[in-house]
Amino acid sequence: MADVEEENNRNGGSDDVEKPRTRHKGKHDKDKPWDDPSIDHWKVDKFDPSWNEGGMLEVSSFSTLFPQYREKYLQECWPIVKGALKEHGIACELNLVEGCMTVSTTRKTRDPYIIVKARDLIKLLSRSVPAPQAVKILNDELQCDIIKIGNLVRKKEQFVKRRQHLVGPNSSTLKALEILTGCYILVQGSTVAAMGSYKGLKQVRKVVEECILNKMHPVYNIKILMMRRELAKDPALANENWDRFLPKFKKKNVKQKKVKAKDKKPYTPFPPPQQPSKVDLLLESGEYFLSDQKKQAKKWQEKQEKQEAKVAETKRKREEAFVPPEEPSKEVPKHTDDNNDVAALASSLKKKAKDFKQKSAEKIDAASYIAAPSGTSTKKKSKRS
Repeated sequence: MADVEEENNRNGGSDDVEKPRTRHKGKHDKDKPWDDPSIDHWKVDKFDPSWNEGGMLEVSSFSTLFPQYREKYLQECWPIVKGALKEHGIACELNLVEGCMTVSTTRKTRDPYIIVKARDLIKLLSRSVPAPQAVKILNDELQCDIIKIGNLVRKKEQFVKRRQHLVGPNSSTLKALEILTGCYILVQGSTVAAMGSYKGLKQVRKVVEECILNKMHPVYNIKILMMRRELAKDPALANENWDRFLPKFKKKNVKQKKVKAKDKKPYTPFPPPQQPSKVDLLLESGEYFLSDQKKQAKKWQEKQEKQEAKVAETKRKREEAFVPPEEPSKEVPKHTDDNNDVAALASSLKKKAKDFKQKSAEKIDAASYIAAPSGTSTKKKSKRS
């Protein structure tokens, strides 16, 4: 017991509870120079060579192949590319024998990331991007993305059709996509090269892949992007979900024409009969035993018959234009010469004329033919009379 009491006394008494270790909060939380709300932390500052005065310790290089049809253009524009890279201390080489472009750092290189930008530059040049546009990738604000679309579709016909959907008539779909995403887009062969901001490149990749995989037509994606741009202008909807405002397009199953299945012939283990050769046919017709003179005479005779038939056909076609069309036949009423019929017809006509005169005389009212004056004047005359 004495030992326990001594231990308690050492620990500060038996009644005291062990206190947790207190940490001095804020001891190292001093104001930093970058903890200023006026500073934009997302802004990319332009590289200053004074940040890396020693240069690069190791040589870094990248190379890429280019297609043969780009060889002539690259030879013409290579001075522009070389001059742009020289400003950043990058060496470049165009090898026409192997068909490749190489970029590498030198002792004058100060920016460590510029070699990656130079690699993107030669990639864009190999994918048919014009040199003045490709040189812009050396700026820190621009990024690039090369989307491979050749391996997304198996059938070549489907691939060409969907790629045309992406381009649109007169490249109208591609231009609309460029305006909405703020990116430069070029469709070439089995790749799509895009240059712009990270956000724009992400949108372009989504639209391109959905188009080639036939998930959504690019026109619908353009409509959605337009609505997103309008919704972004409203500050009240900045922190809300926009899914309820965006249109939802359902995929329609278009009925395709059914391919008629070919009737399979019954299987026979025996091979088909051998077809007769030219010599066999000549033997059957008897021409094989004719002399050369008779063969030539027969050929000439057949040629003459064909020629005569052709001449007769052409003559008939020419004369068709001069054949008058058939006129419609008019039926002439038949006249009877019988005296009885004529007499009966004359008597019936006379009878009808008499009846008509009698009826007309009965119906005629004489008062209707006299011009009657107005009602007031007739009354006055009657009083005077």
